Amino acid sequence: MDLITSTGRENRCSVTDFVLIGFSGSPNNQMALFVLGLLVYFFTLAGNLTIIALIQTDQCLQTPMYFLLGNLAFVEICYISTTVPKVLWDLLLGDKSISFLECLLQMYYFVTLGSTECVLLSAMAYDRYAAICQPLHYTLFMKRSICWALLAVSWVIGNANSIINTAIVFSLCFCQPNQIDHFFCDIPPLLHLSCSDTFNSQMVTFTVSGCVIIVPFISLIVLSYFLIVSAVLKIHSAQGRIKTFSTCASHLTVVSIFYSTAIFTYMRPSSSHSMDQDQLISLMYTVITPLLNPFIYSFKNKELQAACLEPGFSNSLPIILVTKQKIYLLFD
Repeated sequence: MDLITSTGRENRCSVTDFVLIGFSGSPNNQMALFVLGLLVYFFTLAGNLTIIALIQTDQCLQTPMYFLLGNLAFVEICYISTTVPKVLWDLLLGDKSISFLECLLQMYYFVTLGSTECVLLSAMAYDRYAAICQPLHYTLFMKRSICWALLAVSWVIGNANSIINTAIVFSLCFCQPNQIDHFFCDIPPLLHLSCSDTFNSQMVTFTVSGCVIIVPFISLIVLSYFLIVSAVLKIHSAQGRIKTFSTCASHLTVVSIFYSTAIFTYMRPSSSHSMDQDQLISLMYTVITPLLNPFIYSFKNKELQAACLEPGFSNSLPIILVTKQKIYLLFD
């Protein structure tokens, strides 16, 4: 009996590759999606690389805020690169298969980078709190060693969360059909595909992901902005209040988009997941947020705009500059 059970389990767990259904449709639609996806990927890389290059070359941008922003841009480049190139390859060649190992690695890197971004956005909220609420002690609160410590903690937490979730998901059994109703290997669609009893796995991933997503959100972001709003309301001048709070507008916008979609995806019971709906929501934090970050952060940032137009700045990267009137794409 044990031998029969073991053999049955091996047959059920013998899946060696998956098929990413993704954005299925007519060949004409897929070619249009390929062109659109390629443009989005190009502008995402160009925008985030521009921010990194500006921060590295301009002395005026050698501050804790821009240190964290530069690292966020690097994370966004890696983040979108874990999913979009594979999607573009599938759309161009029609080969939607992905091996078991490739799927595992894609999930590991995706969850690592997503979790790292969660903690990094929390660190940026702490930076804004220190700048607005503790301006006299800002250099002490955000000295270089603390900035590096915040960055290290972000990556450690991101890796730990990813290792736990990836190990749990890929310890499950997967049987035929092996079609993943998504455009990349993510936790909800793989749990949905598994033939195993996933209740315990869902509880663990729900708890671990909750600790990474909710705890930083509540402990640092919400608390920081509560203190920031309290400090801003004490400013007598309406113009002063607007000017002070405008320094947080970019970060608050990114946090709202990223956290709302991530919480909606990962903090719901599996029974309430709709794969079609999840794909659209996933586009927000996997593609749209990395694309919009450079635009959001440069829209009202006079320091970035000034550095971008500085005569001494030159490199081979395309430069994206956003002003209230126009979007400029400059080349050296």
